[in-house]
Amino acid sequence: MATAHVFIAVSLDGFIARPDGDIDWLLQRDDPTEDHGYCAFIADKDVIVMGRGSYEKVLTFDTWFYDRPVVVLSEQLAGTPVPKALKGKLRFSHLAPGELMAELARQGMHRVYVDGGQLVQSFLRDGLVADMVITTVPVLIGSGRRLFGALQQDIDLELVSSCSFPSGLVQSTYRLTV
Repeated sequence: MATAHVFIAVSLDGFIARPDGDIDWLLQRDDPTEDHGYCAFIADKDVIVMGRGSYEKVLTFDTWFYDRPVVVLSEQLAGTPVPKALKGKLRFSHLAPGELMAELARQGMHRVYVDGGQLVQSFLRDGLVADMVITTVPVLIGSGRRLFGALQQDIDLELVSSCSFPSGLVQSTYRLTV
């Protein structure tokens, strides 16, 4: 079976982006001298699954940063052609999270990086997330897209580790308990 893993940044007040999807507050805090562990995190992942909002944000960057296959989970984009420059690098899917995880496992992909607020929420609701690395950025942005949404029941977490960086970022790793 495939397992889902999250690596994401959040403002101190719980947002992953402004209401319009902008992440300028995050990019301003990026310190290239600090290793926040992304390379170590992604090293053992087979595939990246992201939501439409994350995909559309990534398209605004000058560079396609991903060196692994990407699946964009979106009913709206499923069936549309992949941009020419990204052929062979990504595909669109309309499957439910559990169905997608089963399909990825059949394809030999076992460790899945899940990115995007609504997608993380869906994977959490379906009990598919194994662990989360959440980096809290010391900024209050007041409103925007929340990392966590409404839940039907509590989700218990176990703190695995926590560290702080000179820039003020605090990174915590949680394992979901069953």
